[in-house]
Amino acid sequence: MNTASTYDKQITLAITGASGAPYALGLLKALVANNVQIFVLISSAAQVVLKTESDIAIPSHPDKAQQFLQQMFSAKDGQIQVFGKENWFSPVASGSAAPKHMIVCPCSTGTLSAIATGASDNLIERGADVVLKERGQLILVTREMPLSSIHLENMLKLSQMGATIMPASPGFYHHPTCIDDLVDFVVARILDHLGQAHNLVSRWGYGGD
Repeated sequence: MNTASTYDKQITLAITGASGAPYALGLLKALVANNVQIFVLISSAAQVVLKTESDIAIPSHPDKAQQFLQQMFSAKDGQIQVFGKENWFSPVASGSAAPKHMIVCPCSTGTLSAIATGASDNLIERGADVVLKERGQLILVTREMPLSSIHLENMLKLSQMGATIMPASPGFYHHPTCIDDLVDFVVARILDHLGQAHNLVSRWGYGGD
């Protein structure tokens, strides 16, 4: 198995049950292409949404899910590592070993609330808690609309803690012609914040006419 030194960066990607499965898949594809090692955490609700929105049935067992994703994205052996929601021995669960970058994409409002209150009832919540306490980079790709006052309060609270709240709100100035173009816009903005190179969309002012 390839070691961490084989990769340019380590990133944790948590996928929760909010609508927006294509964003998670697009991000995972881009990170694999950029030689990033990804620690993947998938909630039970996310598995349902992935099947519903993208017709992708990810196995429930972490080892089988890992093999499935590695084959799907032609990743190196060990480049994608999947951990179960109660695997407290995962590197993600400890400040001494967790990647300094974590994205929750898409981020459900339930997960948003749990992270904002410091709950650590599963590995996704614990992973986010670790990144916050270690002053790492936490990006929460929310999608819910409209937003209640509770949602807004949780977003403000997390923003003040240092997290980046990044609603999945694609722009249209790149003249999208299909759903993939809209997905690419959101994925591109996430990659920008991670310092990852891409050519998914034209940048404002550099796109042409």
